[in-house]
Amino acid sequence: MADDPSVNDLLGKKNWNTERRALRDLILDCGLEEAVKWAKLCYTYKGNNVVIIYGKKNHCALGFFKGSLLEDPDDVLVRPGKHSQAMRQMRFESLEEIADSEALIRQFIEKAVQAEKDGLEVDFSERDDLDYPAELRDALDDDAELAKAFEDLTPGRQRSYVLHIGDARKSETRAHRVRKAKSKIMMGKGHNER
Repeated sequence: MADDPSVNDLLGKKNWNTERRALRDLILDCGLEEAVKWAKLCYTYKGNNVVIIYGKKNHCALGFFKGSLLEDPDDVLVRPGKHSQAMRQMRFESLEEIADSEALIRQFIEKAVQAEKDGLEVDFSERDDLDYPAELRDALDDDAELAKAFEDLTPGRQRSYVLHIGDARKSETRAHRVRKAKSKIMMGKGHNER
């Protein structure tokens, strides 16, 4: 076990327990530093985030923060969501699958560390090309206080609202999402924040 109580808490979780431990041991063997960030085991190289361990309902995963930059000729890495620009994941459904993929996991960790050593950066220009849904634009145009609160949000929080609202197919659903988001926007919170 680790000395850090928050690491021990995560290692003690029931879902994906043995898989999480196996991934952790492999990552630490690659020389990365361990931390707990976003309530997950996160691994860094010289203070830069490299890889994080996820325990989801149907799989566990290694998330590579700059995964979109990693050479992946066999398409092993997957986008965790349709709007993910940088993060890519290796997903596993069993301890055996992790054991069978150990060499490949090490290769991706080495590639991710090399990306940090080389100072590679993900181009996030796509985030600046957001298409604001009409329902959100109208709400911001009609309410100066809401517009000011929205403008004061971080770019990431603004993006999360634009994407969440814009993902709805029907106008009435988009309008409902705008109404529901107003109180959080006024509090300076992002879409996924409590």
